[in-house]
Amino acid sequence: MAMTRFRLLAASALTLSMLAAPSFADALFSQPAKDFDGQVRITGEVRGDPIYKGGKAIVTGARLVPGQTVTLLHGGTVLNDQPITVDAEGGFKYEIAIDDTAIAGNQPIVISTQNPASAEVVELKISEKLPLSGDDKFTATSQPVNPGLYQVIYSPKSDAVFVGSAVGRPPVKESALVKLNPETLEVVAKASPAEAPGKDGKPGGLFAVYGVEVDDANDTVWVTNTRQDTVAVYKQSDLSLVKQFDPGTVPHGRDVVVDEANGRAYASTSFGNEIKVFDTKTLEELDPIVIPSNERGSAFGAMALDIDEEHGKLATVSINTPEAAIVDLKSGDVKVFELPNSKTGSGVAFDAQDGLIFVVSQESDNLLIVNVETGETVHDVYVGATPLNVTFEPKSRLAFVANRGSGTITAVDTQGKIVANLDAGSFPNQLRADGKGNVWAVNKSRGENDEAGDRIWRIAPATN
Repeated sequence: MAMTRFRLLAASALTLSMLAAPSFADALFSQPAKDFDGQVRITGEVRGDPIYKGGKAIVTGARLVPGQTVTLLHGGTVLNDQPITVDAEGGFKYEIAIDDTAIAGNQPIVISTQNPASAEVVELKISEKLPLSGDDKFTATSQPVNPGLYQVIYSPKSDAVFVGSAVGRPPVKESALVKLNPETLEVVAKASPAEAPGKDGKPGGLFAVYGVEVDDANDTVWVTNTRQDTVAVYKQSDLSLVKQFDPGTVPHGRDVVVDEANGRAYASTSFGNEIKVFDTKTLEELDPIVIPSNERGSAFGAMALDIDEEHGKLATVSINTPEAAIVDLKSGDVKVFELPNSKTGSGVAFDAQDGLIFVVSQESDNLLIVNVETGETVHDVYVGATPLNVTFEPKSRLAFVANRGSGTITAVDTQGKIVANLDAGSFPNQLRADGKGNVWAVNKSRGENDEAGDRIWRIAPATN
């Protein structure tokens, strides 16, 4: 495997002139490709791992033209000493060593090919590695549950924890809604969802369970069936199915939250600009909430949801644009504001007491603390690689962030100070506070026999 050192330095004038001046023996403009049809990815040494300073990045290509040559450039600097030749299967692999002095962030890499000629820009994301800290401040208990854990929620009424799980890509054949004892973490009940109808001549798999939320007013659990673009409702007591909504009801449903006082459930549509609304008593679908974008030519993509029932507000964050939105549930007014330094926003949580929301973004590796009234970002905190979700724990007044890439959960106070950075096993996925001082989290696995994955975690303040 070829390897080069990657330094984020501008090319010298001599290097630039050499790049710009072809030899007289070569044609300046060779045969162009009609389109760049190839697929180029830049990952860590192990797929899913971050790329850190002092580490390595693996550039892989597929669906290219056999014999085509590839040059990698950052700015005017060529990163490969010799052109890379695409193999007979249309692929290539090249290793880049990241210098210790590299600047963290998303670095544009130009993939330039010849015979035929084409170019594409792919981002190389470099992350900082935060040291573990503060484990003396918390007591963490974990237990394996089910393969493919996605979300977790605690029900005060049932005094139980519910998790959703789904394994693999469609058609999903293994999925469950699981109820656990919060003290022992033992499984109390488990339900496997029903078969979904086929589509385009292909099996539908199961109505797999991803997002979960409890409605204690009606003794139910709401779940998102992301692969079938819908939601379902189960009984908390025995996990029997109350209602399975039709496929297509909630396109790529991600989160669902319940406003118990007003009898409403809200489900986000991930890449869509709507939040779907349901009556929690009649289980009827109501008019959706539409979230506009202030970016011209762009659409808001509603990801995570959180609700401030005390003040009647719903928060969401966009995966498509650097924006968050606050919905006044009484008036229906929607306020959208910019999130500077947010890229691929995915998680959001309310601090009702101080009128703040906490937003995490996967590609900018940060937690933004934002004033709900003004939309001003008051703190921007680097928390680790690929933060995916955040919850706010009101007793300790700490935000807890699940960093999928770095395998950590970071606790941050309302002033933007990191209080702890805890080891959370493989791929922390989602977490929620239970209102009693605990934070519940679930993570995913790297594959079979991964003892650090597919676990539920209870994080509690340490007792002296």
